[in-house]
Amino acid sequence: MTAVPGRRSSTFTRLLRHGFTDASAAERLLDSLELAPLRDDPVLLDALGATADPDLALLGLVRLLEAQPDPGARRELLDTLISSKPLRDRLLGVLGASTALTDHLTRHPGDWQALVMYESRDLHPGVEEFEAGLADADDPVSLRVAYRRCLLSIAARDVCGTTGVADSAAELADLATATLRAALGIARAAAPEDDTLCRLAVIAMGKCGGHELNYVSDVDVIFVAEPAEEADETKALRAATRLASHMMRICSETTVEGSIWPVDANLRPEGRNGPLVRTLSSHLAYYQRWAKTWEFQALLKARPVAGDLRLGAEYVAAVQPLVWKAAERENFVPDVQKMRRRVVENIPAAEVDRQLKLGPGGLRDVEFAVQLLQLVHGRADTSLRSGTTLDALGALAAGGYVGRADAAQLDKAYRFLRTMEHRIQLFRLRRTHLVPEEEAELRRIGRSLGLRTDPVTELLREWKRHATVVRRLHEKLFYRPLLDAVAQLATGEARLSAEAARERLVALGYADPASALRHLEALASGVTRKAAIQRTLLPVLLGWFADSADPDAGLLNFRKVSDALGKTPWYLRLLRDEGAAAENLARVLSAGRLAPDLLMRAPEAVALLGDGDGGGLEPRSRAHLEQEILAAVRRADGAAQAVTAARGVRRRELFRTAAADIVGSYGTEEQPAEADQGALVDRVGAAVSDLTAATLAGTLRAVVRDGWGDDLPTRFAIIGMGRFGGHELGYGSDADVLFVHEPRDGVDEREASQAANKVVSEMRRLLQIPSADPPLLIDADLRPEGKSGPLVRTLTSYAAYYRRWSLTWESHALLRAEPVAGDEDLGRRFIELIDPLRYPADGLGDEAVREIRRLKARMESERLPRGADPKLHAKLGPGGLSDVEWTVQLLQLQHGATEPGLRTTRTREALAAARAAGLVTDEDAATLDEAWVLATRVRNAVMLVRGRAADTFPTEPRELAAVGRYLGYGPGHAGDMLDAYRRTARRARGVVEERFYGISER
Repeated sequence: MTAVPGRRSSTFTRLLRHGFTDASAAERLLDSLELAPLRDDPVLLDALGATADPDLALLGLVRLLEAQPDPGARRELLDTLISSKPLRDRLLGVLGASTALTDHLTRHPGDWQALVMYESRDLHPGVEEFEAGLADADDPVSLRVAYRRCLLSIAARDVCGTTGVADSAAELADLATATLRAALGIARAAAPEDDTLCRLAVIAMGKCGGHELNYVSDVDVIFVAEPAEEADETKALRAATRLASHMMRICSETTVEGSIWPVDANLRPEGRNGPLVRTLSSHLAYYQRWAKTWEFQALLKARPVAGDLRLGAEYVAAVQPLVWKAAERENFVPDVQKMRRRVVENIPAAEVDRQLKLGPGGLRDVEFAVQLLQLVHGRADTSLRSGTTLDALGALAAGGYVGRADAAQLDKAYRFLRTMEHRIQLFRLRRTHLVPEEEAELRRIGRSLGLRTDPVTELLREWKRHATVVRRLHEKLFYRPLLDAVAQLATGEARLSAEAARERLVALGYADPASALRHLEALASGVTRKAAIQRTLLPVLLGWFADSADPDAGLLNFRKVSDALGKTPWYLRLLRDEGAAAENLARVLSAGRLAPDLLMRAPEAVALLGDGDGGGLEPRSRAHLEQEILAAVRRADGAAQAVTAARGVRRRELFRTAAADIVGSYGTEEQPAEADQGALVDRVGAAVSDLTAATLAGTLRAVVRDGWGDDLPTRFAIIGMGRFGGHELGYGSDADVLFVHEPRDGVDEREASQAANKVVSEMRRLLQIPSADPPLLIDADLRPEGKSGPLVRTLTSYAAYYRRWSLTWESHALLRAEPVAGDEDLGRRFIELIDPLRYPADGLGDEAVREIRRLKARMESERLPRGADPKLHAKLGPGGLSDVEWTVQLLQLQHGATEPGLRTTRTREALAAARAAGLVTDEDAATLDEAWVLATRVRNAVMLVRGRAADTFPTEPRELAAVGRYLGYGPGHAGDMLDAYRRTARRARGVVEERFYGISER
């Protein structure tokens, strides 16, 4: 019947309703000669509509019919298709899910018969059944054909829902086992003389060993061999290597029927650099002496699958005791931390959001978590020693090592993600773990999972939901059972024993598990709302603590803060509700001593770590700080109270700066670490310098008001020197200053001088009074005549001294001079006075240059602490701060009069100006800048970690590791950090020797 023009046919509408996306093409296919007998059969349309991709299934069916050798074969297929629902569902299900298997069926059109009927034993085939299916294969090509035929039956049961994802994965592993046996058989038949010389066992590893293989995956193996009776070992190993290599090629090489899968032996001792085949004793010698933790983790899944199975069983029996002792290894903790980072760090940035396996919340998160818990607790509990992820997860839950509810959620998420992975790989039988971006492919995957209303939207929503569950539970999986063990609230559920809890904490980096458990009990026990919130927060916090160099300190500090603020209603609410606050707090509390010490003196500063009204971690401007401190001074009753208030502001702002520095250096889950190390240094230097200036301004105002009212008898200014004047103060820096005053009109100079000296004395006293706030030490040793000279001078006195007595080193020191507090006009006039000295119109004469070089050399030899390693001394060592700064300052003295850009107190600005002026090459400037930034970061790191200033790397291992974490080095890489520092400093020293000392050869 002809359709009315302009109207869609009823078939077209039915096709759309059954899920076809190209109904016009489907109509044409249904009208084809091959499908003529079934054109109006509703059963076929319903069956096509039930597939993952009806368009693909229909096209595949037409291709299969066209490939039949004769009309009789075509009629047989059509008749069976209509009369047998099992075949209809299986065949169309495969055609709608896999173009690769459709291609196989069109090349081998009789293989559809394998799907006609299943006996009960066919529903869950094992190695024996698959070996029977491969029995007739005697060369690589026939092996591929037989393999695909067996794969066809697995896929058919999978897409029809006859088997779940765990059973499908087990069947794929069994098919791989049978295939390895068949391939080894072909290799043996090709070289019978090699076969007689050796006993060769094939050990499956990875997903094949764990009985959870994908559709397309490398099959990981290890080979172990022994000589046959009376055979020479060397000859036997060569023969075994030839057999193993041939077996691998049989599976991996591409033929007219494609390949099966790569056989990967890189998990063997020494990886691809080691021999392909070893004896059992050679394997054991390697594992006992050289193996790393990840290699024992891999051996969790070792399973003999082919060749001499008795030898394979001996291998597994020999290595298993080593696997279950891995958690006792000295380097277990850093190895574990490195393995955790390795999960995502090598993923291309463009793929992270599409990674089903390696991305956050991916399959590897589940597998890694389960394997780590097996390594920790499988020593004492043999029920945990399964190579299959879901079986091991169930055993962990049954034993109380993982919460049952968490395990159930993780099991469900893992099954969904694995099913999704299977559907993605099945389509083209290609190895991939990336979720496709094309809507048609997403639609097919969604429909294959039973999502039919809006397949694409539903699929993406379900995927993200399950990935979020995995990501959320990944850390909690380790820590929630610890809380259940100490809180003891849930009844009727297995709990971790005290010993198991201790083992887990040690494995995760806690050096004092007994104390850690006491802290957890104090924080999480009871039925109060506070304890309930802590039980919610702690699993994640504990993971962040474990990610640091000192988890014990992080947990102890958290308990102290919680004890201090536990009754404050906003504290736990802040950590629970503001995403950044909890992670920021964990990073700050476990990064070293300085920031926690500052916080403990006023725990309410925790509010700065959130996103709310506390101002966050952005540094405040000098104007803002001065305004706050001066307001506090006005409200105070006397100078002592005023300076106490000013020091309180300084403490809070030091904490803000340190916290921002730590968070920026470590990064967070949402924000990676700051890549620009120079920006971090500049931020700290500017913030601490502004804070110091504001504190001095407030203290000056307080002292003057307390002693003289509104007006001091003399104008008074404070000049920042050294790092203070250069806006480069570190956490432990003193405030280097000069004091200058100028008597007011009509005031006797002696009276003015006495007043100025009293101000300085009182400021220094008040800023150093022992209290809960860190002292601010004022150092005026850079004044004329040094410690022998008067502490305060008039501007006229400075002018007279500099005119008559000034030495080269004083001009050098004045390069960093900048007014920081007090009378602005007086400060400006002081700068006008010294500019001709620090930027001499004629530059420096040769004698002045030689004097500066002599001073520098003398300082290097005299001031370096006895016993210190010069190459690791960040201030005075070769390529350290002093080297870079003196080189830059020499250029300023020589060229500052003619190059305005050099007239700055800041090292990096002056270096950039020298480069712009062509005084140093781009390469040399970059080398000096890198060294200066790194040395400054080292000093900041040491102060943050140890709580006291030092210019060298700490020697205590945990402190050194914490410095490394701050500088971006992961666990176990402290040696790399020291090597990198030496390289950077050595390059900078080469520039210094040429640019500063005039040594032309580098």
